Amino acid sequence: MTYYAGNVEDDEGPAAFAWRIIGPDGQLVAEHAEHADAEATPPVFKGVPGGFVRVPSGEGAAGAYLLDVHGKRREVVKSRTALRARPGDLLVAEPEPNLIYRPATRSVATPAGVPDDAIHLAVDERGTVWSLVQHLSDDPDRVVRQRDGRTLGSEAVPKPYAGGVLTARGGVAALSLTRGEAVRGVMVTTDGGSHWRTVLGGGIAWTDFRRGPESLVLELLADGRLLVGEVGGRYWLADDPTDRTFHELDTPARFTSLTVDGTTLYGIADATTATYDLVKGEGLWISRDAGHEWRHVTSAGEEGGGRTASPDRT
Repeated sequence: MTYYAGNVEDDEGPAAFAWRIIGPDGQLVAEHAEHADAEATPPVFKGVPGGFVRVPSGEGAAGAYLLDVHGKRREVVKSRTALRARPGDLLVAEPEPNLIYRPATRSVATPAGVPDDAIHLAVDERGTVWSLVQHLSDDPDRVVRQRDGRTLGSEAVPKPYAGGVLTARGGVAALSLTRGEAVRGVMVTTDGGSHWRTVLGGGIAWTDFRRGPESLVLELLADGRLLVGEVGGRYWLADDPTDRTFHELDTPARFTSLTVDGTTLYGIADATTATYDLVKGEGLWISRDAGHEWRHVTSAGEEGGGRTASPDRT
């Protein structure tokens, strides 16, 4: 978990950021805090095998490093040469900069062979690079899939929609569909891109998506089920790996972030504006059964009870 503080209410002072690593048993493993530039972009970390990569902001790979699972900072190699994605590579930053992380060599690099007009990317564990290509003409956006520098195929985004966020895993890929500034559906393939379908209903209340594509949560569980939602709003999970119909998640608090690891969900409830006050259910919540039951990680670093657990501050 990462934290960032600018000022609280009328207080002024230097910004600060912090990170905290929680183990699979809910225990605190390590934490760190330091002053930061109030004008700087808050740090972001991406979970990778063996730890967490610090995602650099701006151009290039400067600023990237690895926190191992014990919280020790380790150097990563910044390749000056673009690399073709291969199985095991992970996309850690996009759209600017586009960076892949290679666990075998603990290195980061820009992916080679990506179309010049690609605006969003996804890389799956097979080494397939999925890119959303946006043309300057009236031609529709297209999803292009490549492996080892070779184009495997592409699919046009249905009009009148534009493409948005991409995610891919295990032969499943999904692209959010926008109209104007609003998310209004998804385009999904469950067979590696051979066949696509458009989901404009499926039990999801698309008209409730009001905050724009930047607030969209679009993730895939390890079993192929798609998670769709909006930060601070509602979330829906596919009923099965066909990703045709969805049910709304019953969350114990209003999550300001929700992420997936395997089939485990991690949600954080926190204030969205600077305040000294607690919010309802504040802290980290974990569901190991895809949202049926949630457990609250207390400030002591232990998992508390279920939905009725007291919202201790973390």
